[in-house]
Amino acid sequence: MEIKQTAMVGTLESSDIQISISPNPGKGLDIQLQSVVKAQFGDSIVATIKEVLESFGIKDAIVEAVDRGALEWIIRARTQAVCCYATGTKFDWKGEDK
Repeated sequence: MEIKQTAMVGTLESSDIQISISPNPGKGLDIQLQSVVKAQFGDSIVATIKEVLESFGIKDAIVEAVDRGALEWIIRARTQAVCCYATGTKFDWKGEDK
């Protein structure tokens, strides 16, 4: 799926994550993470973001994530939302990304 516009979701509040995504045509995924828990959970946070991007078919994007201790389900939901905004799609709440 192609990113049509830059998008950002989330906040910088405690226990949340702010994620922005922008096009990176033909250059693959570039995921940049700032996190208060990067040493302990950075790999897991990046893996969750990649998993959601793959479920949307996004292969070329610059993703900037600023984490403030968000739980995995919040990271997943924020990533799904930013993908929907950036690609102009609607999320299928019955279990499939479209």
